Amino acid sequence: MARLFGTDGVRGVAGRDLTAELAMDLSVAAAHVLGDAGAFAATGRRPVAVVGRDPRASGEFLEAAVVAGLAASGVDVLRLGVLPTPAVAHLTAALGADLGVMLSASHNPAPDNGIKFLARGGFKLSDAVEDEIERRLGEEWSFPIGSGVGRVRDAYGEADRYISHVLTTMNAALDGLNVVVDCAHGAAHMVAPEALVRAGARVEAIGARPDGLNINNGHGSTHLDKLQQVVISRGADLGVAYDGDADRCLAVDHTGAIIDGDHIMAILAAAMHGEGLLAKDTVVATVMSNLGFKLAMRDAGITVVETAVGDRYVLERMKSDGYNLGGEQSGHVIMLDHATTGDGLLTSLHLLGVMAKAGVPLKELASVMTPLPQILINVKDVDKGKASVPELAEAVALAEAELGETGRVLIRPSGTEPMIRVMVEAASEEHATQVAGRLADVVRKACAS
Repeated sequence: MARLFGTDGVRGVAGRDLTAELAMDLSVAAAHVLGDAGAFAATGRRPVAVVGRDPRASGEFLEAAVVAGLAASGVDVLRLGVLPTPAVAHLTAALGADLGVMLSASHNPAPDNGIKFLARGGFKLSDAVEDEIERRLGEEWSFPIGSGVGRVRDAYGEADRYISHVLTTMNAALDGLNVVVDCAHGAAHMVAPEALVRAGARVEAIGARPDGLNINNGHGSTHLDKLQQVVISRGADLGVAYDGDADRCLAVDHTGAIIDGDHIMAILAAAMHGEGLLAKDTVVATVMSNLGFKLAMRDAGITVVETAVGDRYVLERMKSDGYNLGGEQSGHVIMLDHATTGDGLLTSLHLLGVMAKAGVPLKELASVMTPLPQILINVKDVDKGKASVPELAEAVALAEAELGETGRVLIRPSGTEPMIRVMVEAASEEHATQVAGRLADVVRKACAS
């Protein structure tokens, strides 16, 4: 059977793949694995969980199911209401909760939803813990009764604790900066404009009127057109866009040019390096980060450590080796000194803070790196298990020799489809396209299913 947990929790179409019954079963299993309800009996207290969600309509019934499963298992529950994923992660730690639950499908359309569990301290779960929760689904339990059942209370006011936290991490006021913020009609629609205003910026918010069905619809970090238009028409200094659960952000400068996660990491890394705040003078990125980012970091005296694609792998490497900055091209940026997960609001505040201290436009800051043209070809209907066959390895070696230090090749099998991804970076788009096309042809022949 396919694994229930994906790269970021359990996701699917709400009401079909992700039902109320499954949500309740998952929360019961998580209560026993993460809350370890039995172990608390001797201490005289019950485990505590915090539960947050994004504004999707399906989040209402899924929240009810999750809360019911946790309370029935003897876990006290604090309902946080609509908050970003990083806020739930922070509050899991700040409130001393034994587990956290976030209901969101991030940048996916409104019909989708997901359940993400957080361990004590606010960190994402390891594969092993997720597998244990999945293994114990449907297990026969002895549920508490009477005074043993969990109690449920609303804790919507805790949003201010999160806002106050992100503001205390800043070392520069944003006075005088004009920013347009696109909240994707998502989880950040209240906290992001509030935090930016309190930091001193003049803020115009768009995508900040969720109705339960419009999340990510034409707004947010996956739809930057509207943000670009508003920034240019208003003459703003920049725009910032979050995704549905606000664990990532992208930006646009005053001309409307897109500032992606690689640019943001480069700007933050250079600033932290200059202030002696970048741990081990190193930033952690995935293999999908642009070669231009890596060359820029090399020129700045900063080491780049690579991981597999996925912010969880970035975080694991940061924690194991003592690094404090990492992220992905997609805008997941982890500032481990201040957060346990990618945090779009935190990232945007620090990006604006660098602008405010430097007194220069975002466009000038972004010039710290020059992205190389990147061509990605998805070769479908092939045997992805053959991605390392000798014929392909030989073709890749020849391509790498041809590209030299100003280019790069990445061959990566899809994690979910019968497809092999061919990515090539080169000094020119024409060269990258030529090399990628040749490698795609080799993949089709050598990896035929």
